[in-house]
Amino acid sequence: MSAAVAQPVAVLGCRPGVAGGVCFLEDQVVLHAVGAGCVQLHLQQKWHKFIPGIEKTRGMQAMAISPDRRYLAAAETVADQPVLTVYDLSSLPARRRRTLSAVELQERIAVSLAFSPDCQYLAAATAPPGGHLTYWLWEKQRLMAAVRLEAPGSSVCQVSFSPQDNAQVCFTGNGFFKLFKYSEGTLKQINLEKGMPQNYLCHTWLSKEEVICGTDTGKLILFETGDLLWETSVEYRKPHRELEEDAMTTEYECCSVGSSVDNGSQQDSLPQISAIAAYSKGFACSSSPGIVLLFEKTREKELYKESQEIWLPKDRFSSDPKRSGRQNIRCICFSPSEEMMVVNTHKNQLYVFTMLTTDFMKERIAYFKHLTFPLHSASITGLDICVWKSILATCSLDRSIRIWNYQTNTLELYKEYWEEAYTVSLHPTGLFCLVGFSDKLRFISLLYEDMHVFKELAVIKCREIRSVKWSADDTKFISCDTHGAVYEWNLSTGERETDCVLKSCRYSSIDLSSDAKVIFAVGSDQTLKEISESSIQHEVPAFGVVYTAVAVSHSGHMVFVGTSLGTIRAMKYPLPLTMDFNEYQAHAGAVTKMSITNDDQFLLTASEDGSIFIWKVYEKGGGIVKWQKEAEHAEEVLILRSDIKEKSQAMLDLQIRVKELQTENYYQLSLKDMYYNEKIKELEDNFTQEISSLKTKHQNLQTEKENQEQQHQLQVSELMDKQAREMQKLESDSNQKLLMENEKYQELDEKSQKMQEEYEKQLHSLEESKSKAVKELTEYYEEKLNEKSVLLKETEEDMRQQLRAHEEIKKQIYEDEDQEIMEIKIKYERQLWEEKESNMQLKGEIGVMNKRLNSLQKELKERNRCIEEMKLAQQKLQIFTKSLEDDILSLKKEIQERTDTIQDKEKHIYDLKMKNQELEKCKFVQDHRIVELKKLIEARGNDVKTMKKQIYETEGELERFHKDSTELKLNVTQLQQKLKATDNEMHRERQKKQNMEALIKRFKADLHNCAGFIQEPKKLKSGIRELYTKYVQESDLEEIEIAQKDLQPECMRQREYLERNLAALKKKLVKNQETHRGAYMHIMQENMSLIKEINDLRQELKAALTQLHHLKSTLKLTKKREAIQDTAPRSEPLPGPAVLRLNAEKENEKIIEMQQLEIQYLRNQIQEKGQSPAVQPLLAGNLPELNLEGSHKTQQQ
Repeated sequence: MSAAVAQPVAVLGCRPGVAGGVCFLEDQVVLHAVGAGCVQLHLQQKWHKFIPGIEKTRGMQAMAISPDRRYLAAAETVADQPVLTVYDLSSLPARRRRTLSAVELQERIAVSLAFSPDCQYLAAATAPPGGHLTYWLWEKQRLMAAVRLEAPGSSVCQVSFSPQDNAQVCFTGNGFFKLFKYSEGTLKQINLEKGMPQNYLCHTWLSKEEVICGTDTGKLILFETGDLLWETSVEYRKPHRELEEDAMTTEYECCSVGSSVDNGSQQDSLPQISAIAAYSKGFACSSSPGIVLLFEKTREKELYKESQEIWLPKDRFSSDPKRSGRQNIRCICFSPSEEMMVVNTHKNQLYVFTMLTTDFMKERIAYFKHLTFPLHSASITGLDICVWKSILATCSLDRSIRIWNYQTNTLELYKEYWEEAYTVSLHPTGLFCLVGFSDKLRFISLLYEDMHVFKELAVIKCREIRSVKWSADDTKFISCDTHGAVYEWNLSTGERETDCVLKSCRYSSIDLSSDAKVIFAVGSDQTLKEISESSIQHEVPAFGVVYTAVAVSHSGHMVFVGTSLGTIRAMKYPLPLTMDFNEYQAHAGAVTKMSITNDDQFLLTASEDGSIFIWKVYEKGGGIVKWQKEAEHAEEVLILRSDIKEKSQAMLDLQIRVKELQTENYYQLSLKDMYYNEKIKELEDNFTQEISSLKTKHQNLQTEKENQEQQHQLQVSELMDKQAREMQKLESDSNQKLLMENEKYQELDEKSQKMQEEYEKQLHSLEESKSKAVKELTEYYEEKLNEKSVLLKETEEDMRQQLRAHEEIKKQIYEDEDQEIMEIKIKYERQLWEEKESNMQLKGEIGVMNKRLNSLQKELKERNRCIEEMKLAQQKLQIFTKSLEDDILSLKKEIQERTDTIQDKEKHIYDLKMKNQELEKCKFVQDHRIVELKKLIEARGNDVKTMKKQIYETEGELERFHKDSTELKLNVTQLQQKLKATDNEMHRERQKKQNMEALIKRFKADLHNCAGFIQEPKKLKSGIRELYTKYVQESDLEEIEIAQKDLQPECMRQREYLERNLAALKKKLVKNQETHRGAYMHIMQENMSLIKEINDLRQELKAALTQLHHLKSTLKLTKKREAIQDTAPRSEPLPGPAVLRLNAEKENEKIIEMQQLEIQYLRNQIQEKGQSPAVQPLLAGNLPELNLEGSHKTQQQ
């Protein structure tokens, strides 16, 4: 065994052109074709599970998932031979369940597959010309049926099963739409193709009988059981952004474009339905590049109507953003819950769209998103890794450069250029890369969200050097070319140290050992070479394949090789000469590049099919390869200074915008408050008026109720009197009828005795004549029967032989006709007339044979008739004798039965009369009650509606009123506090004023005394000094300075105090609003319960009315039966229904009583709510008064 095991942990790519190449296994798990197999991708958890194809496969051409999402069918080619494989996805890992092959599949590979609804059968179709439709019982690997189809050209075709029928298959393609039914080991066509043939590109089943097809001319055609039901055409669509740009262009610019461009645009503008898929509301289809249209079912003439456009997004990193969104959609699929739709394009891209369940959230135009990230759409030409970061750089012929993270399996950077890139090299830091184009080298810095080219170096075309590898210490590097030369270069001297030339081999890849002493090279000679000291030391054969890439681990124990078939081989070192390696199916094309990470944990491979595989490397025992030090990757990122300035400026603009919006919102809220305050006042006035009017209405209703109850009692007493009179009349009539029936009974007894005597005499005579006739007839008919039986046997043998011959002729004729018709349609149009004549001759012969058959059948029928007539005559005689005996017995039984029935009828008539009287009484009472209830319910229903509206309006008004009252109370308390503070200040100022006035008086008196010393300067000076010392003190000056300093903190304290009060008031306001809302919701719930009770009462009333209608009908039936019994008293009675209807009457009475009780309960509730106002809980829950004085005192302390 080899020294290492590789397991794929991520697959980055998608395989185009696979029929059914994308499907859902679960709501979050997508299965799509990639490389030489397919991969399961979890959209949330981001894990990958790769399912490889058969050994030496070239990739899957068609896929199909079973309806239970357990099995996967795939069409593959191995050594140019087509193979059908079925995989079991329920096992971990997925394993191959069955492999199917047949003679019908030897020519071409299957291009379309489909599972039956029960997952037992598999249908496979190969493309014309010479196409086949095969029908498999795949579990037993048995081919059940096959049909050959001759059609012109190698067109696209599709096969599918009916969603509810295992035996019905739909097959479409260029010029044909066929429905086949499997029966008795063959597939028989059940539809007739009418009209002009179309090129059907795709189809899907919408129901058990409906199939919708898309054509290459943009038509959608709906078939029902093979017949055309609906048809519409879809126009070519352009993205709306492009239409706007086209409208902005001038006529001069349009004219300047060449005619060749116009022709190309005309060809591109032809619509064609390239993909279609059904879902519960309708179907989705792609009519133009980059668009999916959603159609939903309607009840109008147009069975399906377009509801939404979904476009592919433009790629801002693409060199041509317009074309990036104009990709042809190949496949559409929906998730099991229909929450997501995934599409696959011809450029290996996968897109997803989340379906919206609600119609009001839908937009007319929507856009897809990438399922994961943009993928390579062409061969990968370059691959490289760096030391500092866990990133991988790739370049491709699709003119793109991509930076991947092989630990998180994500795309970090991506950009397209106008030229194709052939090689890429990452800087060890992972912040720069060098990309080689056809005529230049570009030095690119990898920024945070972009790639910036800051230097370009012109290079002459160099196509001979295929690979360059550096040593670990960067002192030398090795190169190989297409001429079979491997050179080792020394950088310190700039000279070539060693070389190894083998002109018969074109080298494609080389790698170095960790000590740079051994070179591993692969090329076109199907060997892996180990080169050291300028010579080939060791060669390992490739065993039938060409090695295209090689990678050596840094530990030196493992060697990985990529082949031209896309497989990966893991070998141990030293290299084995035998087939001692592990081979893994991975890519569908040749492996172009391989690399191993510095810690030997991951192997990275790229291929011509545009896919990248990330492999986890394990040791032989299954453990991960150990490394000396755990790799710590850097997280530094480059960003341009201009980008930082732009982002900071954008942030400042947004902050300014936010402030402006805040001021606008504050102003609008204040305006709304003013408007709603005015409305509240108006509603309060209306509410008081409506309450008074409702009270008066309630009193009027009570008086009406009492009057109606009195009238009802009077009517009941009158009805009771009428019923007593009718009972007496019915008793007298019934007595008279009984007397009449007794007389008739006596007459019938006399007649029956006479009839008995006559029948006994006739019986004796008939028995004697019968015995004689029976003997004669039996002898005669036995002879005839023997003769006829011999003739019958002979005719039956002749008929069987003729029928066999006729069936063989028919089969041969039908087979010849089918083959001849198919050949005439495709190749020989001129021979139509001759073949028609031959068909007419054949039809004439068939007509002759049919005539012979008819004549023989007629003769057989005539003979059978004669035999049957003889048998019938014999049977008639036997039946006649038996009938006579039966008549005698039946007459005796009839006499006894009639006596019994007469007695039963008399009893039954009496019971029916009694029941009729009871039913008529109940009917009258119930009619009267129903009329009254209808009137009451209608009046009450109208009253309840008006009351509900008024209550709802008044509750809203009350809530607004309470908000205003709380705000007013808060303003009043604040004003009271301000008043108290101003009063205190006034008292202080007055006291100060009085003190100052007294001081001024004293100062005036002392000054007057001092003025007396005007003539004496010394005394005046001493007096003034005394005045200064007495009235002017240092403490006064200090107080003035301190007062000026204390003014600002006092203002700040007062401001903080007011802000705290405001915050406390706001919290209390919020709490009170929540309590008011709870009370309001409680009242609303009570109103809703009342409405529900009223609706229930209405439903019960309807049920009672229907039951009354049934009772009326039963009464009419009973009256009719009485009339029939009076005219024909001998008819038998009809027991049963009257008794049942009596029980129904009792049930109706109970229902009406229950309804009356519920109505009484509702009336009581309405009275209670009329007396006590409906908004008591809101009034009771007023806001508590705020003690602002106490809080002010506490803050001052």
